[in-house]
Amino acid sequence: MSDFKQQALRYHAQPKPGKISVEISKPAETVKDLALAYSPGVAEPVREIADNIDNVYKYTAKGNLVAVISNGTAILGLGNLGPMASKPVMEGKALLFKRFANLDSIDIEVTHRTTEEFINTVANIADTFGGINLEDIKSPECFEIEKELIKRCNIPVFHDDQHGTAIVTAAGLLNALEIQGKDIRKVTIVCMGAGAAAIACMELLIKCGAKREYIYMLDTKGVIHTRREDLNQYKTLFANNTDKRTLEDALEGADVFVGVSGPDVLPPEALKLMADKPVVFACSNPDPEIKPELAHAVRSDLIMATGRSDYPNQVNNVLCFPFIFRGALDVRAKVINDEMKIAAVQAIRSIAKEPVPEAVLVASQVKSLEFGKEYIIPKPMDPRLLPRVAKAVADAAVASGVARIPMPEAYMQQ
Repeated sequence: MSDFKQQALRYHAQPKPGKISVEISKPAETVKDLALAYSPGVAEPVREIADNIDNVYKYTAKGNLVAVISNGTAILGLGNLGPMASKPVMEGKALLFKRFANLDSIDIEVTHRTTEEFINTVANIADTFGGINLEDIKSPECFEIEKELIKRCNIPVFHDDQHGTAIVTAAGLLNALEIQGKDIRKVTIVCMGAGAAAIACMELLIKCGAKREYIYMLDTKGVIHTRREDLNQYKTLFANNTDKRTLEDALEGADVFVGVSGPDVLPPEALKLMADKPVVFACSNPDPEIKPELAHAVRSDLIMATGRSDYPNQVNNVLCFPFIFRGALDVRAKVINDEMKIAAVQAIRSIAKEPVPEAVLVASQVKSLEFGKEYIIPKPMDPRLLPRVAKAVADAAVASGVARIPMPEAYMQQ
């Protein structure tokens, strides 16, 4: 057993199993405390909520509570291992919500036979929470699940594998293109992968200015084109009218490669086919589509990002999802819409252009960071992310009409 494996297992098992726990937020030491906490005192907020359901935010923890929900059908890079195997990941997501945005979070693993059963289960418990983070649900079912839950729930529902990945990818890619002197409206993009993250990434890039006709998406059978008859409704959106069939065909003259597929699928020699000053996002985790050292050996003019923390430019969802939910819950948003996602993109990318605080350098164990080829995305420990991204998201929710309450006057101070 490797040393790191032992450390990981020990971390999760000791001193007590798991990564989250429940804490009491009110005194419970005296008879009077208990009378206020439960019977008879609890009857008073019950009556207030019965009279006005919005009082649930005033008298309970709903407004600061996120459910992290999975069925374990697409766990990290490990596949369909079932609900219980997904529990460590969901606990980890709950830990990140608390650590980065001070949001209380509980993990829920659902066993079901049909997609409809999963949707019904989540919809029936949704009102307990202020928001729902869907996680590790395989494609294409994840699209239907999220769509139906958004329709049925009265709180934000967000599939992070889709939209969190898309937001951070878009922020980093827009910055990389700016550094390379390229216009997103004119670049050709090759997307290796056609699952939930790939489709969400491309859709958000289109909303940021990319042209659908300049995107070549590939699945395990090659380029997705209009003459294929084996495409689901989601892949069909990216069926390109082209004679290109292979990865090499698609890469000829391309400006951008985005990989959300699997390890080592981008041959180093294929990079030579790309246009000058290419951008390569190899986001497969833990092993990228191409290792940065191999890519840089072939192309000295590229900008490279991966999903790993041991290389520059990590595409990490923690830059996004805690703060998206923080902003959404703070104005009681009904949904997380495109305006809020794009606001998050712009907030994240703007932080990378500013001087980096000393505390971030220390936490990142580097001497300096400056906007450029090896620093296009903020580091996860950057304290500016919480106030900046959360406020941008909350502002966008208010401006787009999905917030239930206005922005609190003291929001930034809070």
